[in-house]
Amino acid sequence: MSQLTTEIKLLNESESIDFAGLVANIVAKENGFEKGLIFYLYGDLGAGKSFFSRAFVQHFLPGQKVKSPTYTIVESYNFSTNTIHHLDLYRLCDPEELEYLAIRDLLNENFVALVEWPQKGKPILPAADIEFEFIYEDIGRTVKVNAVSEKGKSLVEKLS
Repeated sequence: MSQLTTEIKLLNESESIDFAGLVANIVAKENGFEKGLIFYLYGDLGAGKSFFSRAFVQHFLPGQKVKSPTYTIVESYNFSTNTIHHLDLYRLCDPEELEYLAIRDLLNENFVALVEWPQKGKPILPAADIEFEFIYEDIGRTVKVNAVSEKGKSLVEKLS
């Protein structure tokens, strides 16, 4: 599969929330939960990974308190027959720790996984469908979105 990449400028928090909502709408319209999707979220500390994740979850569950899974590693949010798994692997010492969390069982059906610091979970962590790289700018952020699977490609095409 040839990769598909797009770049999006986000000037403020409002645009960041709108971007997460746009991604969430595309996932919903394309039955992304049914197929299961894995998003890798890259970027420095404070670049916007958790902010994106919170806005994505709150798109489906308005008012939901979304806490960072920095210490718990994973927080799951269930609605309808779907689940959003928010993983923060920053404190992971060894990828094998994911086996103790039964990661393969967790990511089995009707889910979207938002994975911060995915490089710390390789090779145990399943491959991504889409990679998001959040980059600081003088004003706002740039998000590079890269489709790395066929499922991801069809979603990124709709973002472009």
